[in-house]
Amino acid sequence: MVRGNANFRLLWMGQIVSLLGDWFNLIASAALIAKLTSSGLAVGGLFVVRMLAPFLISPLAGAWADRFNRRHLLIAADLTRAATVLCFLLVRSPEQLWLLYALNALQLAISGVFFPTRSAILPDIVDRQELGAANALSSATWSVMLAMGAALGGVVTGAWGIYPAFVIDALTFLLSAWLIFHIDYPDHAPLEGVEKSLLATLRQYTEGLRYLKGHADILVIALLKAASELTISGAFQVVQVALAEQIFVIGEGGGISLGILYAVVGVGTGLGPILARRFTGDRDRPLRAAIVVAYGLAACGLGIIGTLQSFGLVLFGALLRGVGSGINWVFSTQLLLQLLPDQVRGRVFATEFAAMTLMSATGAAVGGWLLDSTTLGVGGMAWGMAALALVPGVLWATWLLFGRRGSLEKPSQHA
Repeated sequence: MVRGNANFRLLWMGQIVSLLGDWFNLIASAALIAKLTSSGLAVGGLFVVRMLAPFLISPLAGAWADRFNRRHLLIAADLTRAATVLCFLLVRSPEQLWLLYALNALQLAISGVFFPTRSAILPDIVDRQELGAANALSSATWSVMLAMGAALGGVVTGAWGIYPAFVIDALTFLLSAWLIFHIDYPDHAPLEGVEKSLLATLRQYTEGLRYLKGHADILVIALLKAASELTISGAFQVVQVALAEQIFVIGEGGGISLGILYAVVGVGTGLGPILARRFTGDRDRPLRAAIVVAYGLAACGLGIIGTLQSFGLVLFGALLRGVGSGINWVFSTQLLLQLLPDQVRGRVFATEFAAMTLMSATGAAVGGWLLDSTTLGVGGMAWGMAALALVPGVLWATWLLFGRRGSLEKPSQHA
């Protein structure tokens, strides 16, 4: 598929380089804040800003992805992110820390436009029979870059310094824009010709929300990632830092053990969907059933982590958790790609992304508070998350048995 579809190949290559830059930027930003402030709270604030910015932009992002040419929107987002990241070079003192937060918020807000648009454009450039494989490859790429990008970003930041990492990040966005520019894509947009005022944009996004309200099956699927972030992944970001820094310490401050944990999770999120697709293909009912299994795998993984018996066992639990999260992520996206009409695809993916980032921020905040303010400890937190992970799994299984499934709709000009 990569060799036979030039448009997808260009989009995929752009994804690789831009994700690499994202990890360079995250590590360099965190390192710069730590260097300027030596404050854990200040570093934590960075993650909150990066998670909430895409949520706040989602009403505009969803409407734009349906109203403007998606290829043009992706190019504009990459070019704007490149310029934003270069402005990071201006931050040189603690008094300028506010600028770093503002620039991170701007960069991630633009990413909140880029990622839903990228999801929305995929069915436009890939044949329906190749859609599942394209989605799985894109998700596996994210997982590989999670496993590799953070490590490379740490090496570059440590060897060359913080500011060269920002320059490299900007260059990756420029390269991504150049690749997307060469995609052969029609000039028209799904909602071309509609009113383009801010009020009209918000009204169009509200129409997208009404579409979700009237299509319960699509709404439930769109909330699967948010449920996973709230119960499985959000708080785990805090737990795995504590695991590395306090219990299984390898390297200074547990840096090596934390990197290993990230890498194992990346492997799990990448391999899980690929292996599961051997059994499900792109068939609707098996995809849905696999998501039930995915919640169970994630819960088992968290329970294994909660034993804290050895670092090897913790890594096995992290791998299982990653497999479950990856299957949930890829298969819920696949269901939406197969069920959504073109006219609302951008708005639905933007709403899904907004709910996911909000629940990720909530999970991380609550997880941090529980770890600092209660006697649960890392093991108790992992066990609690394992129990919570079963809740959306049971609810989804109930919907699968008794809910009303959606079907592929013909595009509506009034969506």
